Amino acid sequence: MNAPVKLPNQASARSEHRGWREEAFRRQPANAQSLLGKQLVDKGVITSPQLLVALALQARQNVPLGEILVAQGFATEVDILKVLARQHDTYLVDLAASPPDPRLFASFSPDDCLRFGFMPWRMQGDKTILATAHPERINSIRVKLPPDHDNADFVLAARNDIQEEIHLHYSARLAQQAEERTAPQDSCRNWSTTMMQMTLLTCIILSIFGAFFAPVWLIWTLFGAATFSLFLNSILKAACTWIALWHEAEPASDMAQRSVGRLPKISILVPLFRERDIAGALVKRLARISYPRELLEICLVVEASDEVTQEALTKGGLPQWMRVVRVPQGGVQTKPRALNYALDFTSGSLVGVYDAEDAPDPGQLHEVAKKFAFGGDDLACVQGILSFYNSKTNWLSRCFFFEYAGWFQVMLPGLQKLGFAIPLGGTTLFFRRDVLVKLGAWDAHNVTEDADLGMRLARRGYRCEMMESVTQEEANSHVWPWVKQRSRWLKGYAVTWCVHMRRPVLLWRELGAWKFLGFQTLFLSTLMSFLLAPVLWWSLLAYLFNWPNPVFDPMPKPMVHVATAFFLFAEVGTLAVFTTAVKGSVNRPSIGWIITLPAYFIFGTLAAYKGLGELLFNPFYWDKTEHGMFGGASDSSVSTDLSGVDTKTSLESYG
Repeated sequence: MNAPVKLPNQASARSEHRGWREEAFRRQPANAQSLLGKQLVDKGVITSPQLLVALALQARQNVPLGEILVAQGFATEVDILKVLARQHDTYLVDLAASPPDPRLFASFSPDDCLRFGFMPWRMQGDKTILATAHPERINSIRVKLPPDHDNADFVLAARNDIQEEIHLHYSARLAQQAEERTAPQDSCRNWSTTMMQMTLLTCIILSIFGAFFAPVWLIWTLFGAATFSLFLNSILKAACTWIALWHEAEPASDMAQRSVGRLPKISILVPLFRERDIAGALVKRLARISYPRELLEICLVVEASDEVTQEALTKGGLPQWMRVVRVPQGGVQTKPRALNYALDFTSGSLVGVYDAEDAPDPGQLHEVAKKFAFGGDDLACVQGILSFYNSKTNWLSRCFFFEYAGWFQVMLPGLQKLGFAIPLGGTTLFFRRDVLVKLGAWDAHNVTEDADLGMRLARRGYRCEMMESVTQEEANSHVWPWVKQRSRWLKGYAVTWCVHMRRPVLLWRELGAWKFLGFQTLFLSTLMSFLLAPVLWWSLLAYLFNWPNPVFDPMPKPMVHVATAFFLFAEVGTLAVFTTAVKGSVNRPSIGWIITLPAYFIFGTLAAYKGLGELLFNPFYWDKTEHGMFGGASDSSVSTDLSGVDTKTSLESYG
C-alpha cells in the first residue's frame, strides 16, 4: 500500500509550487468524492462496479470514499493520494526518500499532529510545508497552527509514514505523556514502598507483641477478620447466583431486532510482548472479525525493543487495516503504558482492547456497536465474556475454566444488576474514546489497570455493561505461571484499593454508600480472604480431626458447630456459583471437577503472599504471562497467510 512515490527534486518542486495560493488548499469541490471515483475509473485503477459498491457503502457510513476503496482492496492509498493531490493543487511526497526537516518539529504539538494527521515537512522560502494524508482536514489543521506557521502550504503523504515520523521525532514526549496520562490523585505512580514497608513492619511488631501478651485476642482478631471477609463474599456470591437463576433477563430479541444505522469506527489495541509463539495465530484470528474493514483499525502494540514480536508479525505481512505501533522505552514497561501510548495513534470513536492470545467471536464488534448505540450517554464501557479454548489441557486449566465461568457468567452480571461498579477484565473491553481520554485513560503504573479504570468510571458517574459475546483465551495451565499471573492481579487489587481509599470520604460521596460497600467487598474483602485463608483452613481441619485449636477451644461448643457449618456452607455456595455458570454449557470439562476447586484456590493464597512481597519492594513490576504454550487456537503453526480470510466487506455485513 505504501509503495514509494518518486519525489521531484526540491528545486523543481519549489519552482512548480512557488505560485501556490492559500485558497488552493482551502477549497474542495462539492463533488470531490464523485470526481475522485470518476478519475480512478478513468485511470483504470478501479472498475465501475467497484465504484458503485464503494458509493453504496459510503451512503451508509460517514467514511471518505478513498478509505472505503482502500479497505475493500479496490485501490491503494498511493492511488487515492495521487488523485487527491491533483484535486488540491499539490503533490505527493515519499517521506522515506525525502525525510522531513527535524528542526521544525519543536514548533508543533505532537497531540495536534496525531489528532489531525499532519506533520511539518520542509521550509520552502519563508513558507512552512506540512504533510498530511487527509486534505479534507486542512481547514481544521490551520486553526491549530502556531502563528509563525499559519501561512503553511500542504503536500500529501501516506498516513502510516506520517505516523512513523511523528513517532520518531516525538517519541520521548509521547512516552512521558503515556506514563503520566492519569491525574496524580488517581494514579499509583507516587506509591511509596517505604511507607508500605513501615506499615507492614508495624503490623509485624504488633503481631509479635500480641503473640506474647495476648495470643488469644490476636488469634481471634485474625479469625474474626477472615470470617467477616468470608461472610461478605458469601453474601455477594449468593446474591449473584440468585440473580443468575431467578432474575428475569432482559429480552435478547429486542436488541437483536434493533438496527444501529451508521456503525461507528472502532480502534482495537492489542498489546504484545515477546510473543514469538502466538503472533501469527493472533493475526489469523483477528482477520476473521466481520466488522466493516473501513470502520476497523487494529493496532498491534509492541515495545520498540521487542524485536522477537516484530519479526514474528512481519513474516506473513499485515492487512492494511492492521498495523504495528512501536512503544519507546521509558520509566516503566507495562501494558497500560503501552495502551496509553498507542491510543493517540488511533482514530476510532470506540476503542477496544484484546490480549495476545484472544480469539474473539467474529460478530463481536457488531454487538459492541449496538450496546453503545442504545446504551445511553452514561454508558462508557462494554465488557465481553472470557472463556478458554484449552480448558481440558489439565486439572489446572479445568479449574481455571470454572473460575472464569463463575466470574464472567454469574458474578459480573450480578454485580451489574445489583448496581455495583464492575472491576473490568483486561481484555474484550470497549470504551467511548471521549470518556477514556477525559478520565486520563489507563494508569501506566497499575498492574491491574482494568479494575482501576472500572472504579474511576464509576466515580465519575459512568456505567459499564456486560455483553453476551464471548472471547476465547488460553488458560494458564502450569502452576508457577498461574501463580505469577494471579499474584499480579492481587497486587494490583491491593494498589487499586489503596489509591481509591486515599480520601475515603470523597470516595463515599462519589460512589454513594451502596457502591462504596461493593468496592470494599470486591477489593478489600477479596484480599483479606486470600491472605487470611490459612486461619480458616487450620480451624476447619482442627475441628474435623480433633486437633488442638486456639480459636475453637475457648468457644462454647454450639458456637463452634455454627462456625464450622458456616465455613462448609460458604464452600458449597462458592461451588454453586461455578455450577450455575456452566449450566447448559456444552463444550466444557466434566462438572465433577468443580469439587476440586477448594484445592485450586490454595494456589491463590500463595499468589497473594507473592504479590504482597512485590508490593513491598517492586510494586510496578509486570510479571508477564506466557502465551502459546499449548495447542489449539494459539498454535504457532497457524500461518499468517491471509489468503483464506475474507478481508473485504460486503453490503450484507452492515445488517
